[in-house]
Amino acid sequence: MFREIKNKPVRYFAILLYFVILFFCAIELNFLGLFGYSPTHRDIETPNMRIASELYTADGKLIGKYYKENRTPIEFNQLTPETINALIATEDVRFFNHWGVDIRSVFSSALSTASGDKRGASTITQQLAKNLYRTRNNKNQGLVRYIPGVRTIVYKFKEWITAMKLEGEYSKQEILTLYFNTVPFGNNTFGLKTAAKKYFNKDTEKLSVDQAALLVGMLKASTTYNPQYYPERALERRNVVLSQMEKYNYLDKQEFQKYSSRPLGLALGKVEDDSRGDSYLRSAVARYLEDWAEENGYDLYESGLKIYTTIDSKLQKYAEEAVAEQMKILQRRLDNQWQGQKPWRTSDGKEIENFALKAAQRLPYYDYLKNKYDNNQDSINYYLNLKKDMKVFSWNGEKEVRFSTLDSIEYYSKILNTGMMTLDPFTGHIKVWVGGIDFDHFKFDHVNQSKRQAGSTFKPFAYLAALESGMSPCDRFVDKPIQIAYDENNEHKVWEPKNSDYSFSWQEMTLRHAMGKSVNSITAQITEQVGWDKVVKYAHQVGIESPLKAVPSVSLGSNDVTVFEMVKAYGTFLNKGIKTEPILVKRITDHNGHLIEEFKAEQKRVLSEEIAWLMLYMFRGGMEEPGGTSRSLWEWDLWKKGNQIGGKTGTSSDFVDGWYMGITKDLVSGVWVGADERSVHFRTSGTGEGAHTALPIFGKFMEKVYRDPSTGYTYGPFPKPTVEITREYNCVTPYVEVDTTITDSVFVDSLATPDTSAIQTPVEEPTEERAPQQNNQTERNQNPAGNVQPEEPVDRRTRREINREARRQKRQEQSNN
Repeated sequence: MFREIKNKPVRYFAILLYFVILFFCAIELNFLGLFGYSPTHRDIETPNMRIASELYTADGKLIGKYYKENRTPIEFNQLTPETINALIATEDVRFFNHWGVDIRSVFSSALSTASGDKRGASTITQQLAKNLYRTRNNKNQGLVRYIPGVRTIVYKFKEWITAMKLEGEYSKQEILTLYFNTVPFGNNTFGLKTAAKKYFNKDTEKLSVDQAALLVGMLKASTTYNPQYYPERALERRNVVLSQMEKYNYLDKQEFQKYSSRPLGLALGKVEDDSRGDSYLRSAVARYLEDWAEENGYDLYESGLKIYTTIDSKLQKYAEEAVAEQMKILQRRLDNQWQGQKPWRTSDGKEIENFALKAAQRLPYYDYLKNKYDNNQDSINYYLNLKKDMKVFSWNGEKEVRFSTLDSIEYYSKILNTGMMTLDPFTGHIKVWVGGIDFDHFKFDHVNQSKRQAGSTFKPFAYLAALESGMSPCDRFVDKPIQIAYDENNEHKVWEPKNSDYSFSWQEMTLRHAMGKSVNSITAQITEQVGWDKVVKYAHQVGIESPLKAVPSVSLGSNDVTVFEMVKAYGTFLNKGIKTEPILVKRITDHNGHLIEEFKAEQKRVLSEEIAWLMLYMFRGGMEEPGGTSRSLWEWDLWKKGNQIGGKTGTSSDFVDGWYMGITKDLVSGVWVGADERSVHFRTSGTGEGAHTALPIFGKFMEKVYRDPSTGYTYGPFPKPTVEITREYNCVTPYVEVDTTITDSVFVDSLATPDTSAIQTPVEEPTEERAPQQNNQTERNQNPAGNVQPEEPVDRRTRREINREARRQKRQEQSNN
């Protein structure tokens, strides 16, 4: 074919051109997998700039980003002429005259390189191709990457082809915009907008000439010319850019002197550095959207989504403040209780020997050490005891220490943690999400990842089963010893639950009074009468999702559940018997604001409106009944304008877990407090009960919310029933002082009292019953499904109760006025 061309130079040129075209085609087609992937026409039409997704509260406040490359895109009109001129003068002076490849620069660069003066010839469009399509990544290289020299040639040819495709698809203005949105500025900062924010704390359209020159100058080597770390180099490089602008007549001599004499003038702005989201909330949203993103073809870290959560920024702030205030107090209280002693204890109070080593052996890292040291225990122990510098969490800020691995385990095992969630059950919108005390040091989310014993906060599901069976809040049971026989795992067992003070009052109580006072014996009687399988059934029906063991102690909260599902279940009562699936995201748009998805909570009626209203009335008993375990809430400013609050405290055995579930006319909140290491806990009821650990967080939170009118949440009673209430319910127990001098207190415990049904409830300090532990022995006086370990006898402190009542009456008088 080529022999027909008689002119040899022309023939040789034609042969060369033929093989160049053939080579280009081979690269484009990735012949035999030699050259790697090349961007297709579809890739060129819809470039993926790996734009960060932004996370917003319901009221529009930006609270974080998800990204692999932290960038926020801009439009061409957000670029100043000086920024564009700085780039063209420095990187590609013939940008507006070539078609993606500057042939003149190619030959000039080749001659310079041959003479020993290595000089680049990449155009702005070629650099865009490299940044946008990662043409030099391993997965895009093919087999020729193993051949030095050839590899570089293939890179260049591929970038030429991609650059020409880009020029054919986009205008020069669009190419400049894409370029400024993709270029890296170091420290996981991508795109001009992010860089302008980071180094000058301003928008791109407000950059001065010298500031634009500094940023353009960084593109040559973002680390070498980083103005934070190498200000002298950055200043020198900036002035080189300014001199280029003068050279190509974008600046006159006087302007050059003016701008080049200026200092760097950095004004560092805050740019999120953590692609994980660096908070419990952002991590929770990532988990929440994981399936949605996969099903709809989005990448949370690259698709440039705008995600609007249901979180109320003000309520979230107040919750975080309440948590911080109370958890500092609780941590100090725990440290003081165990001062000079090891807090990790068995259920009978004995110190756990070799605690840290046993904890280390449960870690995956321990298996690595066993393999590394060939299971040599001496070597493993040496490594575990090796001291090293580290920073650890403290309530006074990060603390620099010199700890071994075992030291670190012991230190963090003593730290109390928490989880809190607030829900609007009418819409399903989650308003507050506090997954723990500090995300940087404790990644585990205590709202929906951690499962803990619910304690007495689970009792309402037994009372719900009682109402569903036909009982009313005014039905009465006697507080007396009870034995419940049952079979489990082909073994006959007997359960004898105890009350908080190891005694029984033999007093007749209404269901409302018993639930408000959290009486174990009556809850157990109800559970036996309705059936523990029914308690499990109704707990699942209203929102509990965790597996529940159907045993007599189920009503005392012996099963592990999450804060998330407890709040959801309690929300069913407030929402008139309609179970609402909580949602964390309200809507998602693309980065231009176009709606992609709107989320609605799924709802289903699971209770009658009458039963739901009666349950709310029962929850109010914690505040209104004598000895109610929620009565500590009188200490906060929550009782204006006839406000009503329902709630339930909960504490597991040995004060391991403290809970409070609070209900207002608008919201349901759940709070858990405890150490992640279950063997670490408080020692007394006065310090470790949910009423003293979790309840104050709820009280402080709601006080802050009510005091801020802008939240939109106001004082007020629960709504009146909108259906006929057919059950008797108006049976509040009267307060009656008991003359304890009638009987010698020394002999009280041995008194035989055949009939005390007429005795009214004495005024007393509220205490709560605690959940049994699971997997204990089957002897009598124990809980075979979970060893009820009652708390120590409680000081009644009648004077304190009287003072509280006086404060309550005073607040009511003020609210009436």
